[in-house]
Order: sequence, then C-alpha cells, then structure tokens
Amino acid sequence: MAITGEAESVIADNPPSGSSAANQAEETGTCVVWLIVGLGNPGPKYELTRHNYGFLVVDELARRLGKPVRISECQSLTCQGNLEGIPLLLAKPQTFMNVSGVVVVALIAKHPIVSPAQVLVISDDLALPFGRLRIRREGTAGGHNGLKSIIEKLGTQSFPRLRLGIAPAHPLAETRDYVLGTFTKSEQAALPATISRAADAAIVLLTRGIEEAMRSFN
Repeated sequence: MAITGEAESVIADNPPSGSSAANQAEETGTCVVWLIVGLGNPGPKYELTRHNYGFLVVDELARRLGKPVRISECQSLTCQGNLEGIPLLLAKPQTFMNVSGVVVVALIAKHPIVSPAQVLVISDDLALPFGRLRIRREGTAGGHNGLKSIIEKLGTQSFPRLRLGIAPAHPLAETRDYVLGTFTKSEQAALPATISRAADAAIVLLTRGIEEAMRSFN
C-alpha cells in the first residue's frame, strides 16, 4: 500500500501557534485520555479515496462531538473534547500516509497520553471485504504503510487498531491505484452506515473496553 512518488518527507515539526491546541484544551477543560488517529492523505485529491477511510470515521466522531477537526498541531488537524464521558483527542495526520508515525509520536509527547495502549488507530484494510470491521489489541502492520510507520516510531506493535474493509472483488497485482481510487457508487451509498458503525465501534472500545468491542463488531 505504499504511496510512492508523493511528498513523503516530513517538514520539520512546528509547535502550534497562539490560539490553536492550548486554547482548545483551555476552552473544553479536557485532559486527554485517548488519542484517536484516523489515517489518510491530505488534500482534496484524496478526500473520498479508500485510503482515507480513517479520516472519514474521525470526521464522524467529530460530528458527534459537535466540533470540526481543524486545529493545526504537530502536522495534523485535531479536535479535543469529551465523548460519552471519555476525554479524547481526534487527529488526522497531514503528512502523507507513509510518515504517519511522526505525527502520532509528536501528539503523544505533547498531550497527557501515557501509553500507546491509549492510542486507537483507524485505517483501511485490503484484507477485509467492504463493510467489515476488525478490532485488534495489537499486531503487525499487515502491509499497511501508515501502520508500519506508527509501529516504527512508537517502537511497539502494542496499540489498538480499528481496521475498515476495502478489499477488491478480485485479487489485484498492483494495489496502489486501487487504494488511491474513489469508492464505487454502491460503496458510496453504503458508506454512511459503515462509517457510523465504525464510529460506534470506537466508542464501545473506549467506554466498555476492547474485548466488548471485538465481540460486538468483529
């Protein structure tokens, strides 16, 4: 799933200015307990592509918070709040997929997130049929370069992930164009329901624990 030929190098991280993240925390009175990272690529070109499925789920969680994901910090767009009693930070990395780990490490360092076990990563999964979800407590990258980057930068595979099925109807020799392609018309019609279900799964994981989430949604 490599994104090649794109701007994969990371610009030196700049701390958020003035009113951004610090003011957000002040306004909400929220101390971050969970970091939820949706994986994707930045820019209008990639907005509705399969590889940006994680962004779409984070946007749905933000909608339930009643806040847009628009605070710029640590090379990501974020919003912070309290969802069903759980303080959290939502993030959409604005690096390209292959260097998502840089953002995750920076956000963990900046916010009171004490363990990778409190970082939920939401990503697309070529091994799962469209509409299927898979929650795991830990594991390998499974060929996903965004997850690979996060594992490398964290130095551990021990963080939960919510994976969203995008498998093609038939095996593909080359997957790059497929994951960077848009959803089919039938998939687009089903997206609102699958995105909502994925957001439900994330909330159950946070509020009732990962075992309950796996029993209910895998």
